[in-house]
Amino acid sequence: MERSKLIAYITGAISILLALAYLLIVSVLDFRGEMLPAPISQIPLIL
Repeated sequence: MERSKLIAYITGAISILLALAYLLIVSVLDFRGEMLPAPISQIPLIL
């Protein structure tokens, strides 16, 4: 029973760390500003 509790605590801690890392990455990417589309004039037209 002790081993299963330890594994549950470890996986819970890993899950929380991954969630915090995800929120940090999303916050950093959102802080960069609005995403602008690529300029159409720079794309070569291939038919």
